[in-house]
Amino acid sequence: MAEFIFEGKKVHYEIYGDRGEPFLVLNGIMMSTGSWKPFIPDFSRNNVAILVDFLDQGQSERMTESYTHDIQVRLLAALIDELPYDRVSVMGISYGGEIAVQFAVRYPEKVRRLVLANTAARTSDWLRKIGDGWNEVAKSGNGYSYYLTTIPVIYSTGFFEREKAWMDRRETVLTEYFARKEVQESLIRLTDSSRDYDYTDRVCEIKCPTLIISASEDGLVPPTEQIILRDRIKGCSYVTINGSGHASMYEDPSSFAALTLGFINLSDEGIKI
Repeated sequence: MAEFIFEGKKVHYEIYGDRGEPFLVLNGIMMSTGSWKPFIPDFSRNNVAILVDFLDQGQSERMTESYTHDIQVRLLAALIDELPYDRVSVMGISYGGEIAVQFAVRYPEKVRRLVLANTAARTSDWLRKIGDGWNEVAKSGNGYSYYLTTIPVIYSTGFFEREKAWMDRRETVLTEYFARKEVQESLIRLTDSSRDYDYTDRVCEIKCPTLIISASEDGLVPPTEQIILRDRIKGCSYVTINGSGHASMYEDPSSFAALTLGFINLSDEGIKI
């Protein structure tokens, strides 16, 4: 575990592994570095996995004023400058994927390979309304209501019913977490930071090898959004995890890890046939 100061704010990050290609792991909006704990053994076996909490997440410092994605993108650039790597591969899911898109466009010299999971090139009007709904519930201070509003839609129906015991445990932990005032305020700011996100016309500037991971049952950021990315990023690869919802890393962790690590560890020359 480590931290550095970015624009006067403490940023928490963790590094696992000491060999192989380094790659950044970027969280979804309600996640933290702790969300990736089950993946660390595989992520760090043959790679250097760099986990980071965005501002207003996990163990990084909380903000007090509103902001846009720009501050998180600049945070990543500062983090890479802090580390002994000229460039890294980047894997981002959901909110983390949105930040990854912008990072790859604005700092192409720092990105070797890019994995975008369950993410989009924009915040659609539909998704903006969903975020507004989340924020209205967050303002109520009721952790259970926030859980009910945000979490079930993240998972596919099949997984939610099949893994009821796991979901029940998550409900207990997350309800208590969401009830904390500072967490509610952070989630509102994080959600609002995505309101005006739209890189639809700029994703074509991404030149590094890119893998887009979609999930057939994603009810939050549906496959139609990943298809926009696929059609605009030249030469990208596109894979669908069938039967999974938005939280594809939890619903099908083996496929998620295999896709991420397999793509990151390809040679820059690729496979010639």
